[in-house]
Amino acid sequence: MTHYERMTKGLIYDPADEEILKEQRKYQDMLWEFNRLKPSQLNEKIKYMKEVFAECGDNCYIELPFHANWGGRHVHFGNGIYANFNLTIVDDGHVYVGDKVKFGPNVVIATAGHPIEPSLRAKGLQFNKDVYIGENTWIGAGAVILPGVRIGKNVVVGAGSVVTKDIPDNVVAVGNPCRVLREINDRDREYYYKDERIDWEDINNW
Repeated sequence: MTHYERMTKGLIYDPADEEILKEQRKYQDMLWEFNRLKPSQLNEKIKYMKEVFAECGDNCYIELPFHANWGGRHVHFGNGIYANFNLTIVDDGHVYVGDKVKFGPNVVIATAGHPIEPSLRAKGLQFNKDVYIGENTWIGAGAVILPGVRIGKNVVVGAGSVVTKDIPDNVVAVGNPCRVLREINDRDREYYYKDERIDWEDINNW
């Protein structure tokens, strides 16, 4: 089994294998060009995501710069994704993002890990575990999502959280390590910030 095959199966492998590096550098060069696009070059942004990402739905937008080990080649975006500045995806493994997910600035999603066993780590070996983020979830600024994590739909992950374990649907989760704080409830349908009410009458007319 080649190192590339081991990589795709989530096994321990050598990321410095020449077959892997040859393929990876191609996408890194493309990402270098992508990050030099002007804010007004919206069509070029869309073209990159459609061509390079494993999947990319409609109405997706990334504020540059965007960082990814494979340029986003192993990223699966649904529809209506918004990513603020400095989204970093260690996409040696695959990252699956559902519709209408929003990323605050400086979010990190890591699929790659290194063995705790020192002799393996000294050889530069690693493994990858895919990450899943459910639809309509908001990942707050500076959050870090670790390999193998599954985050449910309609979730709010608080700014600065470090997500080490799975998060269920319809909750607010915060902290390091990230834990469920509470379920999303009726009060959230009445207030959008502290004691400030949602003006549903106006919003429903938009």
